[in-house]
Formats: sequence, structure tokens, C-alpha cells
Amino acid sequence: MSQNHANFEGRLHFIQNLLRERLGSNVAKIEPIQYDPESPFKYNNFVYRITLPSSPSVARNDSSHGARQPGTAPLPESAKEFIIRLTNPDAAGMHAQTRVENEVAMISLASAALSAFKPHLVPAVYGWGSAASPSSQGWILQELMPGIPVSEAFDSMPDEAKTKVLAQMADILKALQDFRLPSSIEQYGGVTFDSAGQVISTAMTSVGSGPWLLYEDYFRDRLNRALQQADSNPYIKGWHANGVRERLNAFVESGVPAQFKDLGCRDAKSIVHADFTPDNLLYDASTQCITALIDYDFACILHPSYEFLRSFSGAGGQFQGWSDIESSEQTALRDAKLNGFPSPLPENTKDGVKWDVAKIWEDELERLDVQRPRTIKGIEKVANVDAVLRSVLPWRVTNSDVLRMQSEAVILKCRNENEAQLIKLLHHLGF
Repeated sequence: MSQNHANFEGRLHFIQNLLRERLGSNVAKIEPIQYDPESPFKYNNFVYRITLPSSPSVARNDSSHGARQPGTAPLPESAKEFIIRLTNPDAAGMHAQTRVENEVAMISLASAALSAFKPHLVPAVYGWGSAASPSSQGWILQELMPGIPVSEAFDSMPDEAKTKVLAQMADILKALQDFRLPSSIEQYGGVTFDSAGQVISTAMTSVGSGPWLLYEDYFRDRLNRALQQADSNPYIKGWHANGVRERLNAFVESGVPAQFKDLGCRDAKSIVHADFTPDNLLYDASTQCITALIDYDFACILHPSYEFLRSFSGAGGQFQGWSDIESSEQTALRDAKLNGFPSPLPENTKDGVKWDVAKIWEDELERLDVQRPRTIKGIEKVANVDAVLRSVLPWRVTNSDVLRMQSEAVILKCRNENEAQLIKLLHHLGF
């Protein structure tokens, strides 16, 4: 039995009690969504589709003090289907203190930013419970949005349909970038609610620290934390061998500020979904219209450049930093995003760059004057800092789920290959 499945019945019991308390329902159909009981990787959340036999007799989305919880909407009288998201307390790298609060607050911000879209694209939240206490099960009860994931059909779509979907994605991204954040959000990082229900800055869920006054402070903090974790890893041993650690320390001290020196609009803050991919976009196949942007688990407030470092796989690709092992066409794609696409476009290759999709995406971003790699001065240097961050804690040498499935020889091989790549990256950056 996988670690995900170990508490399967306990989660169902929790949901049944929650539905009884919140909705007055003793009978409900509870279906796991995208759940593989044999998955060797820990899920960040367990997601369930809830179907009631009739409309709920109780509509409690209030706190113990009688006022509606911040970030929630009234429960529609006719609603019979919902989504419940349960946080996984064992999820790797996720910090519980304000995890649920951050997701709900980011949903409320995204809902305001995308309020002009009809029908609405952001699921309403009807109730939530914090995961802050070690004994607390975090949860969110929210609206079931219509549609199927764009990822299920995108590759087989004709160019005209792909263009329509990418144009809508660009519209959504533009609205998120242009949204004027509340003055109560003063720093970069995560968000939560204060005692008056205002959205305020707090630690970032996927980091466990923050908020930060400067965008570069976010990266410096993450690098320092990554190095601390590397110190306790039995394979990496802090990268102290071969003088790599001294070079990393020097990069954090002087390289990070230098890389951010030329970043355009350095103080800009934006809603960043951080997982803006076809998997998290739903659409109606009959109309080719996007119907929802879902899953705000990693959403945060950061510089607009950060969305391109974390999102858009399957839609032109993420914007990545320098690497000595990337293919020549990946290098060419990054150059095209910065300086313009070649004409004619290179041929698409199997499992390689989809040049036609990348060009359509760029054209749609340009049409709306969306901030993007070509217009964000210095983004390539920020991407290089992100590349160092990713290399300090390589997934195949640090993820507990992956380590369980690999032999000692394979782990050591991955470790040595990553060290060689890290050395080349630091040399490329002058360290």
C-alpha cells in the first residue's frame, strides 16, 4: 500500500463528518479525482468530487463567531455538486502554517482580477479549515467548475483551436498582471487574512519563510535555505567537496545582487499562479472556451517574471536559465523568446520544441502587450539564479519518494552529474 493510500478511509470519514456538519448531509457520493492508490509520489492535496442527493439543508460557511469566513461566498441554494480539497500533511516542501489561508486568499484575489470574465473562471470557496495545527486536517470546500482539462485535448487540437485557447490564456495572464493589489499587501511572498478579513502578506507556502521586501531577497533566502538542507543530505553533504560550496556562498553573497541589478520594474508585484498550465485550465470542447483556472496551491505574490519561471509547460514552455545539457533547440527557443522568433520557424521534433505553439503563444502575448520574457528586461539573469537554486537541491538526490526507488549507485551517479553541471553553471556566471 502506498503512503498516499494509508489513510484513505480516514479521509473519507473526515469528509463525511464535514458534510454532515456543514451541509446537513448524511448521504453523499464521494469520488477521488486524479487519484492513483499505487502512486509512489506524495500528493500535495487529495481532491474529491462531492455529489449530494438533494440541495443542502444547512449552509454553514461561517466562523465560530457567527461571521462568514474571509474569502468565502454564500452557498448557492440549488448546488448539489462540490469539490473538497484536503491538504496532505506529508506533502514534500509544503508548510502548513498558512497553507490553506494562502490558497483561499489567492483565490479571492484571482477572482477579483478576473471578475470581467463571463462566466467566471475562479471557483467560489464555501468554507475552509486551517492546517496550522499539527492535529488539524486542512480543507477547502469549493465550487465544482465545468469543463475538462485543456491538457487532455491540446496536442490533438487543430491550429485554429490552439490559437483560440492560447489567446484566452493570454487574456487571463494580462488580467492577473494588470490587477491592482490591495494596499494591505506590502511584500513579496504568501498571503493570509488579518483579523479584519483583509488580505495581507505572510510566509510563502512552498518555502516556509518570508514575506520579503525585495524580489531578490526571496531568491537569496531560498538559496540559503537550500544550502542548509544540502548540509544535511548524506549524498550532497553541503556541496563542500571540490570547492563547490565556497563558490555557491560567493554567488549568494555577490552574484545574486548583480543578477538582479538590471531587472526591469524591480519593485513590480503581481498575482502569480505558479502552476498556470493546461492541466489547471478547464475548457468546454464544444465552444473551445476556457471555463476555469483552478489549483492555487502554489499561488503567491511575486514579480511578473516569476510566472514564466514556473508556468506554461505545454504552451510554449517555461523560461529557463542557462544549462550546459540543454538541447540546441532549447537554447534557440530561449533566444527566440528574448529576441524574436526566426522566420521560417524550425521544424517541430518528436519530444522536442513545438515551435508552432511557442510562436502562437508569443503572438498572443504580444497582441495584448503582456509582460513576457521579451519585454521584461533582465529576466534571463533571474532565470540563471533560479537555475542555481534548482541545482542546489536536485530532485533525484533529495526527494524522499525518488530516493526510495533508486539504487545507491544510481543516486551517486545523479549526484556526481549534478555537481558537474552546477560547476559549469557557476563558471558560466563568473563564480
